[in-house]
Amino acid sequence: MYDARVGLSAQVAAEVRRHFPDRVFRTVIPRNVRLSEAPSYGQPVILYDIRCAGAEGYLQLAREVIDGAEAGAG
Repeated sequence: MYDARVGLSAQVAAEVRRHFPDRVFRTVIPRNVRLSEAPSYGQPVILYDIRCAGAEGYLQLAREVIDGAEAGAG
């Protein structure tokens, strides 16, 4: 979960990508309040608020994983 307001997040992301260039997904999950609230309501974020940035990030990550699996299967 990435917080663009915190400089350390960008540094850590860059360092991880530098050390593991072929093993890190392109998608970044942005940290936001809705992600933190969802568990309190006993729901995954995509049911709690599918339009929040965090839910959209997780959906994009799922697409990236599926696309990668399909590319590897072909």
